[in-house]
Amino acid sequence: MLPVLSGKELVAFLEHTGFSTIRQRGSHVRMKSDDGRYTTIPIHSGEDLPKGLLRKIIRDDLEMTLEDFSEEYRKYKGK
Repeated sequence: MLPVLSGKELVAFLEHTGFSTIRQRGSHVRMKSDDGRYTTIPIHSGEDLPKGLLRKIIRDDLEMTLEDFSEEYRKYKGK
């Protein structure tokens, strides 16, 4: 099951996994990993990311399975 995340929480998690912020334009943060993957995260204060958008980011941009993402996020939150 996917966690409910805000944009800020997802950005913090991705920075932990090796992504870095390359730019921010308005409420959207563009991030890049060392291996060349890119993603754009919307940050709207007080709002969680819609489940469909989170799934799209995980599968298409991060190139992870939903199970792998959930496991990595559980490890991250355990710190």
